[in-house]
Amino acid sequence: MANMDSILGKPKGNEDGEHWLTVSDLMAGLMMVFLFIAIAFMRHVSIERDKIKDVAVAYQQNQVAIFDALNEEFRNDLSQWKASIDEETLSFQFNSPEVLFASGESALKPEFEQILADFIPRYLRVLEAYRESIDEVRIEGHTSSEWGIDTNPDDAYFFNMSLSQNRTRSVLNYAYLISSLSTEQRGWIKSSFAAVGLASSRLKLNEDGSENKEKSRRVSFRVITNADIQIRKIVEGL
Repeated sequence: MANMDSILGKPKGNEDGEHWLTVSDLMAGLMMVFLFIAIAFMRHVSIERDKIKDVAVAYQQNQVAIFDALNEEFRNDLSQWKASIDEETLSFQFNSPEVLFASGESALKPEFEQILADFIPRYLRVLEAYRESIDEVRIEGHTSSEWGIDTNPDDAYFFNMSLSQNRTRSVLNYAYLISSLSTEQRGWIKSSFAAVGLASSRLKLNEDGSENKEKSRRVSFRVITNADIQIRKIVEGL
């Protein structure tokens, strides 16, 4: 069996300190290897962090560009339609419940149909320039929290959930059937538009914190960009 000197590489006749010098050199070499690995990893993380930052900056710029384009196209219609555009959420909101639907009903009123017939083709044309950065367009239905007299809050919520979902489906169905749309535009609606009923989950409030039932009843078209998807892919690649 080889003795320890042979294993550790100590030449015969050398002083004892030379053995420890060999081990010390080995440890120093390993530390250098680990240092280079750590530096390489930190550089990789830094590059990926910069990618996420670039996506975030591009997202913000794109958000502003979409808002500006929508505002430029519809600014003369907002007052007449009693509509608004939220810059933070890119949500185009129709805020006049008496124009949209009859109370408790999901069929579009004729006036709302006329508005949508004008709005939808122009809305699609505006968004076409940003289509590569758009993941989804959500048609969101909102209600107040009430539902008839003596209806308990839980039942009212689920009744309103069904109502808001049916209303957004009516909007989506009408939008798809507008005669002036091209085949490509209808294809985009089918692939990227979603009807979402939110009931009373996102109420509008008065200054005192109480529910504004009138403003809570609304329909909105909200643009969802794909920035979060791009960031998630970068993170998953780390």
